[in-house]
Amino acid sequence: MYIRDIEFEQGVSCFLFGPRGTGKTFWLRHVFPEGAYIDLLEAKTFNTLSADPQRIDRWLPGSNSVPVIIDEIQKLPILLDEVHRLIENGQHWFILTGSSARKLRRSGVNLLGGRALTKHLHTLTASELGPDFDLGMALSYGLLPTIYDQKKKVPPEAYLQSYIQTYLKEEVYQEGLTRNLGAFSRFLEAASFSQAQLLNISAVARECQIKRKLAESYFQILEDLLLAIRVLPFERRARRRITLHSKFFLFDVGVFRAVRPCGPLDSSKEIDGPALETLVLQHLRPVMAKRLAPDSIYYWRTASGMEVDFVVYHGNVFTAIEVKRKRSIDSRDLTGLRAFHDEYPQARRVLIYGGDRLERIGDILAVPFTEALFSMEKLINGTLGTR
Repeated sequence: MYIRDIEFEQGVSCFLFGPRGTGKTFWLRHVFPEGAYIDLLEAKTFNTLSADPQRIDRWLPGSNSVPVIIDEIQKLPILLDEVHRLIENGQHWFILTGSSARKLRRSGVNLLGGRALTKHLHTLTASELGPDFDLGMALSYGLLPTIYDQKKKVPPEAYLQSYIQTYLKEEVYQEGLTRNLGAFSRFLEAASFSQAQLLNISAVARECQIKRKLAESYFQILEDLLLAIRVLPFERRARRRITLHSKFFLFDVGVFRAVRPCGPLDSSKEIDGPALETLVLQHLRPVMAKRLAPDSIYYWRTASGMEVDFVVYHGNVFTAIEVKRKRSIDSRDLTGLRAFHDEYPQARRVLIYGGDRLERIGDILAVPFTEALFSMEKLINGTLGTR
């Protein structure tokens, strides 16, 4: 059992979103072993509550000392009306898990009128894994919990392929999100070439021979299923002309590698570079989600090609982060960060690189990969490397 860096307040209802396989149910059963569980993936439970949502009363505990946990609430959005009523009467509190935001985003769905917080459970992080974290394994197979479960001992490659197929079958096809599973499969492969790149939807559509509008809807499906993230450009008070396309990421390094076709003509740089950026993003997102600022991660790129991989901007945090595979760094590796400093001298600047020594190059902090991943909160706060 790895202790997840997420907390729940007694008596405070919340949504808990996260992709399938991130361990939402497993973790909640560990934290609340006496809680009341309602699993909407179980056919009998789903059918009973679909016919009459008020039958939820039969699952409620006798007191509000433990939460009512409803798994996969997006399967039955109508149940939220009853949850709303029960929260209002003050006798129960709920934790509502979800692996898709699609149905919950539709107009008319009761999102409890602000009576429930929104929390996110991401993949594992280096600090959660502790001594079990291995940078090579994380870059090869990602950070989904099942891969690190010593009891299950699943082969990582087989698990990741099964994960992709499960999502294609259960979430996309069975939910009726697309009628053409073959076209979606081709799209998924084509989209993987956009990992950590500026997103060109028209180019992806041409690659998999579908219309642009359909490709756009497929990207939205990936985001709704929490399988993909679009990182927006940072453009506050910009003096230079800024690229306005978003950058695309599948949510986990292992999932990206499982989807991405790889052959003799593919260089390691084409895959390892995006994998490193993705791993950094996987550690930035939980830190900012804990601060209730999940949408505070950006990238920066000028029309002339100057770029910084990530910009974290929220409250008192303003940090520019560049990611490099190289073990030793030279002046050219700092070009983007220096250009960003010219535009935003207030920002902290960090280079995460493949070396083994933390050092300062002027006012740029160069941090080895493993140290950066273990210390992401300190890194963005500006307290890493200070005494």
